[in-house]
Amino acid sequence: MKKILILTTGGTIDKVYFDAKSKYEVGPPNIQIVLGELDLAIDYTVHSLLKKDSLEITDQDREIILQAVADAEEECILITHGTDTMVQTAKFLSKIAGKTIVLTGALTPALFKTTDALFNIGCALGAVQTLISGVYIAMNGAIFPYDKVRKNLEKNRFEEI
Repeated sequence: MKKILILTTGGTIDKVYFDAKSKYEVGPPNIQIVLGELDLAIDYTVHSLLKKDSLEITDQDREIILQAVADAEEECILITHGTDTMVQTAKFLSKIAGKTIVLTGALTPALFKTTDALFNIGCALGAVQTLISGVYIAMNGAIFPYDKVRKNLEKNRFEEI
């Protein structure tokens, strides 16, 4: 069984309300809660790198992500990331060879009842274990090569280009 490293960077998938008057803020990695409630037959580790909205992620932050992926012993890397700049980070990570890297996120917070996060995480976990090395995005029930996808803001979903 392949060991999977899950790196979290923040984004909507990790957003929570802190009180009734506040806006959403990025909280701790919700993927730990989501996966912790399941009886999974996979070996994984979760490591929190950043707690940022993806619009706040800089190239310096992308260097931190790149270095964590490059230094990882694992060949299967799943990254939770905000959707607005996910494609930019995926392109940045395309410099890395010999690893299967899948980025995923959510359009609504993971702890919401109607979230897409659970489905996206499941797709990403399946993809990271079965795809050949490269960089991919798992969103909206599809797996996209990093250089053949965009976020369609009007339809609020990812699509092939």
